[in-house]
Amino acid sequence: MRRPPRNAPALPHLRAGGRHRIQAKLAALAAALTLTACGQAPAPEETAPAAAPQAGFPVTIENCGRQLTFDRPPAKVVTGYHPSLETLLALGLGDRIAGRTNFSESAFLPGQKEQYDRIPEISDTIMLPQKEIMLSQGADFVLDNAMAGFDAAGGYATVEELNAAGTPVYILGGWCSPEEVLEFTIDDTFDDLLNLGKIFGVSDRAEALAGELRGRLADVEKRVEGRTPVKVLATDGGKGPVNAYGGSGITHQMITLAGGVNVLADVKGDYTEVSAERISASQPEALLVSDYATLRGEDMPASPAKAAEAFAIARNSPAAKEQRYLAVPVAAQHPGYRNILAVTDLARFLHPDAFAQ
Repeated sequence: MRRPPRNAPALPHLRAGGRHRIQAKLAALAAALTLTACGQAPAPEETAPAAAPQAGFPVTIENCGRQLTFDRPPAKVVTGYHPSLETLLALGLGDRIAGRTNFSESAFLPGQKEQYDRIPEISDTIMLPQKEIMLSQGADFVLDNAMAGFDAAGGYATVEELNAAGTPVYILGGWCSPEEVLEFTIDDTFDDLLNLGKIFGVSDRAEALAGELRGRLADVEKRVEGRTPVKVLATDGGKGPVNAYGGSGITHQMITLAGGVNVLADVKGDYTEVSAERISASQPEALLVSDYATLRGEDMPASPAKAAEAFAIARNSPAAKEQRYLAVPVAAQHPGYRNILAVTDLARFLHPDAFAQ
């Protein structure tokens, strides 16, 4: 409250008695006004109305043994290795992505390079940025397809630290542990699409995309039905031991769906090492060679060089005699939208006659 002036001048034209009476009335009036002002409650501050809940929310999804609850669709997303970005772009969610990692290992899916270029790059490798940079993003969702980018020993923000910062983490394909990598099935990719549809409030889009992809797989199945499966060796090079793909995980399933049979089907492993003797005896009819130009910023051997290594080891095989191989983008060998698209490419390679019409 503001007090009246302590040295207010007297009214010179009034007699002393009248002046005193007037002063007394003025003092009483001032006191009354002062008490009234003091007794008033302060005007309440205006508060913004609470946001109306969005239809279909909250949503709870299970991932890596954790319950993730979303009160609203994520609006500031960070993506890890490129298949996670590809999957969100396929769902029409490019405007939600605030940061991405670098992808320079192979070609982009049609129509996605322009969108990729518009999204800020927060890491110059395929890995998420280090802890401080990651936490500074203020993201409300992180999508990746491996736990390696959340390893404290590597200087990364952990899943727990990000969750505490209000940034829940979703791992594609259920690749939450080495054991779960081996347990992957192609249905996990469809589950991811539907889960992301719920998380982002675009279930209609997700269901439509899943339906389209199931149609692609059904078309491949029909085309290769009744044909003799082609014996396939999937390799990532090496002169011995050889980096190859065993009978578990994504690559093995893609081979089977495309009308092939994995010559290492009895090897328990996804990406693993196999002896040169085993490769020599496998007698593949065709090779799939993992293709990626860089890895964490370092140049890697080209797919023709890796194919040549395998042909030299299995030199008496039909694949070596025909020099028959297909370079497969390694991004297609990780969980995400692309691995379903790749099944058609593999089937065309293994059974070209089935796609002649």
